[in-house]
Amino acid sequence: MAEPVVVGVIEDHPLYREALARVLYEADDVELGAVAESVGHFAAHEQPPGTVVVLDLKLRGLADAAAVRQVVAMGYHVLVISAHAGQTEVLGAISAGARGYLTKEAEGEEILDAVRQIGAGGSYVSPALASFVLDAQRQAGARSELSERERQVLALVAAGERDQDIADAMDISVRTVRSYLDRIRDKTGRRRRPELTRLAIEEGLTSPGEPRH
Repeated sequence: MAEPVVVGVIEDHPLYREALARVLYEADDVELGAVAESVGHFAAHEQPPGTVVVLDLKLRGLADAAAVRQVVAMGYHVLVISAHAGQTEVLGAISAGARGYLTKEAEGEEILDAVRQIGAGGSYVSPALASFVLDAQRQAGARSELSERERQVLALVAAGERDQDIADAMDISVRTVRSYLDRIRDKTGRRRRPELTRLAIEEGLTSPGEPRH
């Protein structure tokens, strides 16, 4: 028989914490580890490496993506279960290292399925939230497909240059500049100039600051 998955809990709502601990405790293939109301309290209880930690985002003290990063840094695998499930929260948690994300509407069996998958080295995102992750991956893939010339145009846009200025700097026509911009918009979904400037910053093509005039 396989070793049980060790699962800890960090949840500051007493009733939900108790209910979650009960679901985990009653599963034959799960060993309930430390149960705490904050990251600080949880850290006081050493758990085996690779422990799956079910983590709420909106905690007292260290919270949100910072809480995820801290628990991951301890050597544990994080499954977020939160009442907050907007795109910002989901992508922030995943970027911080969470292996899974569920809402607090998840049934006990789905929570156990997620714990088992993460314990086996996989990941789990609620089907209702998976579109956020897929959309982000598609956008990242599109950004990586920008050609060198498109990246040059994007950097100049972020520097505050007008289409004519970009054409002069790159020794091309204004029509060609606009063709590059159309391709960048089609690949990334960023339409307006401020959005393109933010994309350039995300891609490391420039840094925030005052545009040149």
